[in-house]
Amino acid sequence: MSKEDEKLKKDEAPEAAEEAVTGEAAAETAPEQDAAAEETAAQEDEDGSKEQAVTEEKKEGGKDGSGEKKPLFGKKKPDPLKEKIDELQDRCMRQMAEFENFRKRTDREKAQMFDTGVVSVVEKILPVVDNFERGLAAAPASEEDKAFAEGMNMIYKQLVKTLDDMGVKPIEALGQDFDPNFHNAVMQVEATEEYASGKVAQEMQKGYIYHDTVVRHSMVAVAS
Repeated sequence: MSKEDEKLKKDEAPEAAEEAVTGEAAAETAPEQDAAAEETAAQEDEDGSKEQAVTEEKKEGGKDGSGEKKPLFGKKKPDPLKEKIDELQDRCMRQMAEFENFRKRTDREKAQMFDTGVVSVVEKILPVVDNFERGLAAAPASEEDKAFAEGMNMIYKQLVKTLDDMGVKPIEALGQDFDPNFHNAVMQVEATEEYASGKVAQEMQKGYIYHDTVVRHSMVAVAS
């Protein structure tokens, strides 16, 4: 062997030794790297499963198969005190509404009863008013009876004013179109220039109305 071959062999020996050491180190660290890789993969799978579960729960709107919302920290227990308060409040509101309806109904019935009473009293007073009118129409014109007639006329006006203040008013008839809702035709007369056909030509008894209620129809004669 020449000197050059020996020198070349010596140069290759350290490189081979270094490669051998590197191979041994790689062989020793390979199991540890494999274990770390497996642990990392398992952790990633677990994280992926949790993320998928959260995503599915969000898509479902936090509801289970029954359609009810899932509680975050378990089922909330009902509060008996709050339920009792809600029940009492609902009962109170119902009673208040019933009382308000009762009050309105009672007021309406009282108003109807009052109107009925007024109409009944006025019906009894109207004949007195009629007699006053007949008496004043037939009063003598002598001087000695004039003071008496004026006194009776004042009493008659006071009575009519009292009825007017109560809401009782006479029905207009003479010269008006005949209206069966307010007039009671008892006879017919010939039409004239003053009273055309269908007009009330004569009023034989006054009619009266209380608000929107006819107390007594006017007794009239109609031109035809």
